Amino acid sequence: MLSNPSRLIWIAAGLMVLGVVLPFLMVLHIIESTFFLNFLSYIAQTLGFILGFVGIALWRGHEKHKDKYKDK
Repeated sequence: MLSNPSRLIWIAAGLMVLGVVLPFLMVLHIIESTFFLNFLSYIAQTLGFILGFVGIALWRGHEKHKDKYKDK
């Protein structure tokens, strides 16, 4: 998974969307607000944020690495 940063960024985006949609559905009373769902949405949002940063850093590293050996 670390060899493909774009996949990591897509997973991060999905987790962040899940972390926003779950509380929104809880506020609208479509799903019942429970401690587990609150915790799950918090973890999804935080993990998505962290994975997004890691994915962007890896993607940037790949681009730098590719450019470094392209000139030779």
